[in-house]
Amino acid sequence: MSKNSTLSPWSVASRVLAALVGGYALAYGFAAFLSVYLPLARPDRVSFAGMLSFAVWTAAAIYVFAAGSATRAWLWLAGLTLVMGLAAFLPSELGVRP
Repeated sequence: MSKNSTLSPWSVASRVLAALVGGYALAYGFAAFLSVYLPLARPDRVSFAGMLSFAVWTAAAIYVFAAGSATRAWLWLAGLTLVMGLAAFLPSELGVRP
């Protein structure tokens, strides 16, 4: 983006929606992933993952507004959420679910 370009209202609205909804989904996927894989007792890993998910949501919101385009921000958020969610919900051999 050049210095003189302005963002359209639709781009700003898309970024706000990505920061709110996409950031929330990413934070949930991250918390679910950590709730399964952290080597702590279940109550400890769930509470630690829940607290850390707020930092993930904040970082996602910062990234959305720093990204080159709203499309790129949506794709990164969707991809990371999909990876974290699949990694958290697929391992049945561990015998745990978030």
